[in-house]
Amino acid sequence: MELKPILNSFANEVGFVRFQIESFNDFVDNRLQKIVDDIREIVPEVPEIGELKIKFGAVSIGEPSVSEADGTVRKIMPLEARLRDLTYAAPVYVEMTPVVNKVEQETVNVQVGSLPIMLKSKFCPLGKMKNEQLEAAGEDPLDPGGYFIINGTERVLILIEEIASNRIIVQKQDIGNYTEIARVNSERGGYV
Repeated sequence: MELKPILNSFANEVGFVRFQIESFNDFVDNRLQKIVDDIREIVPEVPEIGELKIKFGAVSIGEPSVSEADGTVRKIMPLEARLRDLTYAAPVYVEMTPVVNKVEQETVNVQVGSLPIMLKSKFCPLGKMKNEQLEAAGEDPLDPGGYFIINGTERVLILIEEIASNRIIVQKQDIGNYTEIARVNSERGGYV
């Protein structure tokens, strides 16, 4: 059986990077929030204030942007990131509610960092553009996306197969007196 027609069909129907993009979208949509929900709150020691607790709320992602030397922040497209050796990233915000001496204060949306944005993901404008718009933006319409731009360089994450989390996997193995071996990869809140 020849594989070429099957591979061509798979490439045309499904594509080789769709799972990467869907995985990134799921990470941003669901897993980031789950990580923050697992942390829930922090209790910094600030004796001058009294009892302080900071509760974490909703996580949100801004649009890919760049902070210029004069302090202005503006949207950025992948081509500019490549040409200027920048990272194509978006700000990450978390709602934080300070609780001082058991009294909740006003909730504030705080930028906690930047997240590199995968090209053609739902957080990248290229994913919604038609071929003519992509060409006008200096992008190749045939580029499938699924990679990042870090300091102007295109970077790809290579996925590896991993044992299912929180499941006991038993394998036959002849080591000394043992005929089987059990393995568990424990995962909770994105930590393995």
